[in-house]
Amino acid sequence: MSMEPLADQLTADFYNYETLLADEERKILLQARELMREQVRPLVNENWAKGEFPRELIDIFRGSGLAGLPYEGYGEHPAAASHLLNGMLAMEMTRVDASVATFFGVHNGLAMYSIHAGGDQEQRDRWLPAMAAMDKIGAFAMTEPLGGSDVAGGMRTTAKRDGDTWILNGAKKWIGNATFADYVVVWARDVDDNHVKGFVVEKGTPGFSPVKIEGKIAFRIVENAEITLTEVRVPEANRLQRINSFRDVAEILRATRGGVAWQALGVMIGAYELALDYAKERKQFGRPIARFQLVQDLLVKSLGNITASWGMLVQLARLQDAGIFRDEHSALAKAFVTARMREVVAWGREIFGGNGILLEHDIARFFTDAEAIYSFEGTREMNTLIVGKSITGQSAFV
Repeated sequence: MSMEPLADQLTADFYNYETLLADEERKILLQARELMREQVRPLVNENWAKGEFPRELIDIFRGSGLAGLPYEGYGEHPAAASHLLNGMLAMEMTRVDASVATFFGVHNGLAMYSIHAGGDQEQRDRWLPAMAAMDKIGAFAMTEPLGGSDVAGGMRTTAKRDGDTWILNGAKKWIGNATFADYVVVWARDVDDNHVKGFVVEKGTPGFSPVKIEGKIAFRIVENAEITLTEVRVPEANRLQRINSFRDVAEILRATRGGVAWQALGVMIGAYELALDYAKERKQFGRPIARFQLVQDLLVKSLGNITASWGMLVQLARLQDAGIFRDEHSALAKAFVTARMREVVAWGREIFGGNGILLEHDIARFFTDAEAIYSFEGTREMNTLIVGKSITGQSAFV
């Protein structure tokens, strides 16, 4: 395999990681790159400022064939995409905008993967084809108003079986896509056996009430919702049949946590590209600031973080494709890469000086969106404890 740089390769790909993709995979990546640049990017800043999700994004992605790629038999491509391609696609979307990437990731990752991994064959065939075509949009409802990191053992949303029906009561918070999603995967604790189970709640179900969360400083395009569930009746046929405890749910989170690390890489790359271009164009004291030693230092440190993180994620993808990756692998990636992301967006904003707080220069959007990625899918502290338990054999959880 040649390690020569490829046409249209990102300037941030200093070690030529894109050359690891097969030719057909890279065609898909370049398709996504063009889609994000030509059709998505023009919609971003206006809607970020308004805090609104442009519904035309659904139509843009519907015609792209990108949804359903991870799932054999449910997308436009016959074989399931490799984890390396799926990761680079998440990176590619996030280097343009983290909100748009999160909308797509919630639908194509969290929601569809929950059904693919947790549902039986009938349920997969019932829901996934329309979701892969993006004729139906999914959401994933785990986090609660009073429960984030401790939701595994302290889930307050309950499920009570009543014949062939389940009755759900409780509340969820920070649920992306929930204001308009057709299918929301809701996680609830069975009051009879105290185990967590998953339910697909369909749009319009009585008692299911999502309300958009306002006033966010990050992910402003994502329509996060606070959901109230009041005597929501869901048929047994909508209970994910292969989810019987939180251990089963953890298998889903283990896979999706790695996707968040790829998103963090995309944020780093987007911020670095903006800062590099600005440094070449912005002049102070009669010369481009790219000629200043301190600016070059910030750019090189940013590139180092990007390159190290990319290498870690490439190996994580290989472990996933080989079926031998574990919780601690994705936990370390999420903790490490999001911490490096925080550094890169701060250095990028620093290079912009006062202009760095203006939306028109984009870097402010990356700077604030990074905070959301840093926190969700397990905080740095929780992921650190997962890895710490693995390497010491001692649990430090309280």
